[in-house]
Amino acid sequence: MSADRAVLESALERGEQEGGSVEFKERLSRDLHLADGRLESLAAQLRHRVLSGDGTATYVVGVTDDGGIAGITPEEFSESMDVLSILAEEAGAHIDDVETWGVGDDGDRGLVGVATVTEGAVLDVDDDHIVVGTAGHVDHGKSTLVGSLVTGTADDGQGQTRGFLDVQPHEVERGLSADLSYAVYGFTDDGAVHLDNPHRKSDRARVVEESDRLVSFVDTVGHEPWLRTTIRGLVGQRLDYGLLVVAADDGPTKTTREHLGILLAMELPTIVAITKADVVDADRLESVEREVERLLRDVGRTPLRVDRHGVGVAVEELSDSVVPILGTSAVTMDGLDDLDAMFEQLPKTTREAGDDFRMYVDRTYSVTGVGAVASGTVNAGSVEAGDELQIGPMPDGSYRDVEVRSIEMHHHRVDRAKAGRIVGIALKGVREEDIERGMALLPADVDPPAVRSFEAEVMVLNHPTRIRGGYEPVVHLETVSEAVVFRPEGGQLLPGDTGTATVEFKFRPYLVEAGQRFVFREGQSKGVGTVLDVGDDGR
Repeated sequence: MSADRAVLESALERGEQEGGSVEFKERLSRDLHLADGRLESLAAQLRHRVLSGDGTATYVVGVTDDGGIAGITPEEFSESMDVLSILAEEAGAHIDDVETWGVGDDGDRGLVGVATVTEGAVLDVDDDHIVVGTAGHVDHGKSTLVGSLVTGTADDGQGQTRGFLDVQPHEVERGLSADLSYAVYGFTDDGAVHLDNPHRKSDRARVVEESDRLVSFVDTVGHEPWLRTTIRGLVGQRLDYGLLVVAADDGPTKTTREHLGILLAMELPTIVAITKADVVDADRLESVEREVERLLRDVGRTPLRVDRHGVGVAVEELSDSVVPILGTSAVTMDGLDDLDAMFEQLPKTTREAGDDFRMYVDRTYSVTGVGAVASGTVNAGSVEAGDELQIGPMPDGSYRDVEVRSIEMHHHRVDRAKAGRIVGIALKGVREEDIERGMALLPADVDPPAVRSFEAEVMVLNHPTRIRGGYEPVVHLETVSEAVVFRPEGGQLLPGDTGTATVEFKFRPYLVEAGQRFVFREGQSKGVGTVLDVGDDGR
């Protein structure tokens, strides 16, 4: 709910005038305002308001015809926005933004809100779009590099561009990211489309609208205590590529090796950017590059120096076995042109597996007047506003029917989203508090299982002794992060072993499918696995 009432007060002051762009509505209902004849009349009225406002109209909902504050219930406001969205679509426009305020003491008299309606249909994003996940040790410059890439501006040497991604007060104060951050920039035939102010929602929306090709970043955290969050970013998102950063003044660390292991275990084509090249001399930079090359060869990968072979060769050869390496500096911008060129040319790698829509929930929000919003990366298929879906499984194994109210991608309202898109989906039929990370959104007409146990092929990367039956690590599968019980076939698995095991969730079921890859960890113990078959315990 918005605290600043300036937008509301400005609209009320301008008032509802003939030939003006402001319209007052106490509420809009499906039964009354979408009836035959009424819909066309109201759509024509909306079109008139939009044209009068040079492409933008302001609808104040929850007020009387003379602008008096009436207040309506959250349910009535939500229905009003649904109806207004239909009217806008009929008029060739769309709702661009909604702000709400409580009426009375503590909002006990309901809501009043301002909806900004903009000319033009909701954007149908069907452009080329790749998603890149960053990884690397704390203070190695992941967020700073991404900040400079998406804005096209040099850092000040103190992590200024990192501030475009850190959003929590303690992140800004300490200069350490504590959760996943998201950023985007794009390309047209004329070159890169950069963000002017990544904190401004409208600026991200502009990039989405103007670009022919989009590059989204999932920026993970590098501090060891937040390894779980890093794994969530690398495993739970539908990534096309990994971008591993190594600081030239520090070189590869234990965390570097851990993150590289996760990237490679997920079979993610990866680029290594050696950052902070401006703070070391040429000999030190060369030494770190050789150290990274040795690290890659040790894990069976072929390093490819971009400065020697060129961007074209790097793009052509990049795979799960060939890893390009290049030196960069967010301060001097050295190497960022090469990264731009690579991201502009790299093909999308994630496949749209099957036609059915599927998205695992990563985050949830509750937006006043809109309701529950689930965000994540679309795994497969596509989704449109108005689609009937189901979400779950719930703790008891059931799935709940929901309807898609609207879809946003990087704060831009879109009509549909397909596999690989990072989106927020506003849902009707479920409360935000009933949605949990790890749940999945699926079409309403499928019959998904609620899996409590599955068979998997696992490889133990690191363990102090041996894994026996009853071992209880945390499994990271898609956006699921849940404690499980391992029961290895044969009774045990040693470090370096590959074998099969039954994996059982301790507390609740999830949607699990054969072929999905996962990471498991417990303390210093880590491993990877692939789902072979799901149990028949079902719902």
